[in-house]
Amino acid sequence: MLPDTLTSRCLLFLPSIIAVCGAAACPCEEPELCQQIRAQRDFEVFVFDVGGKTWKSYNWSMVTTVATFGKYDTDLMCYAHSKGARVVLKGDVHLPYIVDPNNRTAWITGKVDLAKSQFMDGINIDIEQAVEEGSPEYHALTDLVKETTDAFHSAIPGSQVSFDVAWSPNCIDKRCYDYVRIAESCDLLFVMSYDEQSQITGDCIATANAPLSQTLNGYDQFLSLNIDPKKLVMGVPWYGYDYPCLNFSQDGVCFIIKVPFRGAPCSDAAGQQKTYKWIMKQVNDSFSGRLWDDKQQAPYFNYKDQKGQIHQVWYDDPQSICPKAQSVKSKGLRGIGMWNGNILDYSDELVAKQQTAGMWNALLGS
Repeated sequence: MLPDTLTSRCLLFLPSIIAVCGAAACPCEEPELCQQIRAQRDFEVFVFDVGGKTWKSYNWSMVTTVATFGKYDTDLMCYAHSKGARVVLKGDVHLPYIVDPNNRTAWITGKVDLAKSQFMDGINIDIEQAVEEGSPEYHALTDLVKETTDAFHSAIPGSQVSFDVAWSPNCIDKRCYDYVRIAESCDLLFVMSYDEQSQITGDCIATANAPLSQTLNGYDQFLSLNIDPKKLVMGVPWYGYDYPCLNFSQDGVCFIIKVPFRGAPCSDAAGQQKTYKWIMKQVNDSFSGRLWDDKQQAPYFNYKDQKGQIHQVWYDDPQSICPKAQSVKSKGLRGIGMWNGNILDYSDELVAKQQTAGMWNALLGS
């Protein structure tokens, strides 16, 4: 039997022992904010966050899910929950590793435990590796999505499991996945309707990151597989590509260096990704000003760098995003999102505030 003084000391330390040995202590000022979000939204606005504190300036009246691709931020989790928005983990794994069912189970268990310890609401599986149809990796990936979904739904009722796919199901970048079974297994597919020039098989020239007709054709291909439109979230780019031109023709065509990618002789890797924040400043210093391509329904501009080399920059803005957002509603899709939420200009500068508000509003087609 312990002396009374020692007993009282142990009782004082008991809550901290429970917090360490049992469930993690809630980091939010209001403990109820650590409860996972269970409510389903009719329309998803899915945001990828890559870190930092710009999330404080998001349009939280719209956001329904935040996929955290940066360092875990308890403040973000607490704030998102206060707005009724989910916060989900990033899930990535080397596919040959999960061909072994035991490895697959271990990976899933680790992710579920991590999500629970961080009071999160699901997982976004982002695996963009090349897969050959019918291969062991092909089947392992399909099994991974189903087993992950089952495990999360069981351990965290109401949790959301999403899977990132290319703009088209036609083996883009050699990602020959079982899209139908994957869509059936998880809660939603986030369709990355950007980087659509990752494989350039025609002329090696700078073109739009996400041309309208090509983008919408990708959704028609998903729907032709009888995938439920309510499983599809349209991803749009809040960034563009800055291409140095090897040659610049009289009619404004920018020829780019050949950078092969997964079987294609050229790719958008010839350019450099630039944030919308950078683009909005650079267009003012360009010699062309903002231009518009009617065929691709996308803006672009040309500028010279300090060495005198001409660059062509293709990007998306409200004019190019709005018709895509409107098609989300006309096609009956689950929602819309972007890569990524951090790369607008969230400063107090009046023009920046107008540009940023325009990009958020464009997600709803307005």
